[in-house]
Amino acid sequence: MVDWEEISKTENEDKLREVKIWLFQENVRLQNERKELEELNRRILQERKRLKDENVFFDKKLEILQDGFRKLDEDRKALERQKRELARERTSYAQSQVKGIGGPVMEETARTLFRGINNPLALRKRYKDLVKIFHPDNLFGDEELAQLINREFIRRKKEEI
Repeated sequence: MVDWEEISKTENEDKLREVKIWLFQENVRLQNERKELEELNRRILQERKRLKDENVFFDKKLEILQDGFRKLDEDRKALERQKRELARERTSYAQSQVKGIGGPVMEETARTLFRGINNPLALRKRYKDLVKIFHPDNLFGDEELAQLINREFIRRKKEEI
């Protein structure tokens, strides 16, 4: 620590010069530290602003995700309702079937597919064409309708005999 009273009483110029130099260096050092502190303060403010912006962005993303999950939950519930309704429809359809496969509507459809066929060659050609279309191994094939087509073909073939 510098004793200022002793220095002020001294009339030695060398001592005063040393003190002036030291004061100047100390002043420069303090200015440099002040600049460093201002720079650090500026960086801290920038970092706080960046963090605040990131928090806002994160909150928005979180809100979007929560909204998406809410919509997914609503869709899942709607799908479950549709599954239950479909199961009820299947049950009621199965109960409404009076005959085995197909029921009256499907059998009428099979009869309609063979309508206007009067000779055995046309019957066989129509049967082959229908089987190609409705065979269960095809992309849009229907096993139930294919069985009804087989049954109708056999019935009409027996009528020819």
